[in-house]
Amino acid sequence: MTSTPIISISNLGKSVRLGSDNLTILEGISLQVKAGETLALVGASGSGKSTLLGLLAGLDLPSSGEIRIQGHSLGELDEEGRARLRSDHIGFVFQSFLLLPTLSALENVMLPAELRGERDCEPRARELLAAVGLKDRLDHLPPRLSGGEQQRVAIARAFMTRPSLLLADEPTGNLDSKTGDTVIELLFELNRTHGTTLVVVTHDLALAQRCQRQLTMASGRLQGSPGEESHAADRDDRDDRDDRDDSSAVRA
Repeated sequence: MTSTPIISISNLGKSVRLGSDNLTILEGISLQVKAGETLALVGASGSGKSTLLGLLAGLDLPSSGEIRIQGHSLGELDEEGRARLRSDHIGFVFQSFLLLPTLSALENVMLPAELRGERDCEPRARELLAAVGLKDRLDHLPPRLSGGEQQRVAIARAFMTRPSLLLADEPTGNLDSKTGDTVIELLFELNRTHGTTLVVVTHDLALAQRCQRQLTMASGRLQGSPGEESHAADRDDRDDRDDRDDSSAVRA
């Protein structure tokens, strides 16, 4: 029996009104992502990658189609339900880090767990910061950290609640190549350690090539439609079964 995919997208569309016009941002997106898989979304700026990532997080709702995360249809959840799903299952890494400047590195990492009402979360936060090489920066405020150090704090924060799905939007976009390489290694090391599904939007070819799958977006569509790939795989499976049945009949 095939396990339920952690992400299932069916014929997704997103459009917005601009005056009297209707601007289509996403159209006809169908995609499934398995638990533990690593997937890169690549494409030119404005192709809809970040919009799709925001929809996966339930930060916005599609105009058409359906998204299921861990079997939950986001369209059937109210805003509180989507927030709870994010808190329970989804971690984020952003290009601009989004650390709170008045909180220390340790406090920033602890924050998602504290917002869920968890107690005694400091030991795990310390462990995660040590894992990203910042055990000596626990009390530093973000302005006193380099860009690479801030992104490592953001990665530790993303893993604080043990998410089953990690969404990363241009995680190396504001970093130099050497620091970016370090961040890439951390993402995949933590992915392996925690078995977290990773979906990353990136222009970084080195990062994209590390993922098990790379999908290109153009003009709001996924090129090489995953829906068509899925249907083709189904057809191949049926053809294989037919061939086996024919062989059995000949032998009989």
